[in-house]
Amino acid sequence: MNASLLPDLATFVIIVDQGSFSAAARLTGTTPSALSRCVTRLERTLGSKLLHRSTRKLALSDSGKRVYGHAQDMLEAARQAMDSGSSQQAEPKGLLTLSVPKAVGRFVIHPLMPDFLARYPLVDVCLRLEDRYMDLIDDGVDLALRITNTPSPGLYGKALMPVRHVICATPAYLQQHGLPRQPTDLLKHSCISLGESPADARWKFVRQGHTETIQTRGRYAANHTGVRLDAVIRHLGIGSLPLFTAKDALRKGEIVQVLPEWEFISRYSGQLWLLWGRNKHMPASMRVAIDYLTARISQPGD
Repeated sequence: MNASLLPDLATFVIIVDQGSFSAAARLTGTTPSALSRCVTRLERTLGSKLLHRSTRKLALSDSGKRVYGHAQDMLEAARQAMDSGSSQQAEPKGLLTLSVPKAVGRFVIHPLMPDFLARYPLVDVCLRLEDRYMDLIDDGVDLALRITNTPSPGLYGKALMPVRHVICATPAYLQQHGLPRQPTDLLKHSCISLGESPADARWKFVRQGHTETIQTRGRYAANHTGVRLDAVIRHLGIGSLPLFTAKDALRKGEIVQVLPEWEFISRYSGQLWLLWGRNKHMPASMRVAIDYLTARISQPGD
């Protein structure tokens, strides 16, 4: 038996049960195209057509009906095996893969890993720092951390903390160039932005229902928050930073928040969500990681 077929067979059952690729994608937190590739791979391996596809619905072929029945039996047998062995697999172990945005990974997740690894010596962690969207199934991800206000309804998840942004500078820079009193004062300053598009230099502020948008300018931009933080500390200008990136330097007095009475609105604000797939049986390594991260990252306003 080809063991590599097992995940595809399980996915095939979900697709048939849901009646469409889009519905199955919502349930599993993946994309219709990824599920379509899964079925194509299964059909190619088995050498037979499993589904008749149309724009409106899916229909099982005769071969597909037989495969579907056997796959259902396989999943039920797997569930029974998991249930019977769960008492012996309570100790967390194995490889755990986390997909994390780069800045969150560097400043929020990575500092927590030494303690996690010490607590669970049989768990290995692969931390994948990627700002691009990673599919939980196609990319082999167990847990994903994403900044969003609308997490996929096909995933389970927990909101860990709000992600706020601030603008900051060093006291020395402000002493030399002046302290902005209102957003329009930023026009006189060198501002350090993300720099990936012109919109990143248009800084939006809100106070008491009043909104101001300023087209800032500066000699330096960087699409890495750690680099922007270092640029601010080196007195290169006023920089936009996630609060979780800036908070240690703020606490030490190395930098100060500029225009603190105004809320700085960023396209990358939202809630930091911890997300995982809708698997009936969750490995102990995932369960302890969810509990650990939820307990450690839950300080409102951080």
